[in-house]
Amino acid sequence: MFATEPAIDPEARLLTISRSKGDQEGKGATAFLSPRSVRAIAAWTAAADIEEGPLFRRVQVRRYKARAAVKGRRIETISGRESWDLRKTLPKSAVPARTEYDVGEGALHPGSIGPIWRAMIRRAFDKGALSDLTADDLAQLLKGVSAHSTRVGLNQDLFASGEDLAGIMDALRWKSPRMPLAYNRNLAAEQGAAGRLIAKIG
Repeated sequence: MFATEPAIDPEARLLTISRSKGDQEGKGATAFLSPRSVRAIAAWTAAADIEEGPLFRRVQVRRYKARAAVKGRRIETISGRESWDLRKTLPKSAVPARTEYDVGEGALHPGSIGPIWRAMIRRAFDKGALSDLTADDLAQLLKGVSAHSTRVGLNQDLFASGEDLAGIMDALRWKSPRMPLAYNRNLAAEQGAAGRLIAKIG
């Protein structure tokens, strides 16, 4: 499925990346999997019964409505206008609502990642978890969400936490400083020399 190696933290792992979009030559890279990520992957592979092949796969969801109990009918009550069916004479127990999941064999298409993120954000908004956003804010936010968003977000979080550019480039496998600096342009302005001076004065 994928290769990992032990990390300094015994609950974490180091993920071996043999090839990626930015590494067409297949030089390979290593990424850190936190203990939380390791637990999430273990839970997913166990629930989906995945032992080999792609980790991220399409999941088909089937939802069934609840059905009330049905009392059986005597044969003589079934009129000739109805097509006679022995099943009508048998009682049926109530069936609760349920959801079934079928995990596919193939890898999840990269183009489906953005819609998944957007659906998650919409659900969070509908449940009141994003109370600081208006409906207009949400619509604007969703326009900019893509599969690349998590990489950009982590890039900005690392910069805001004080990590240097070299460390950020290594962690996120940026080949050039141009893109990580571009994504951090506003943060750089706030946390640059002038921003730090104003913070001390204020």
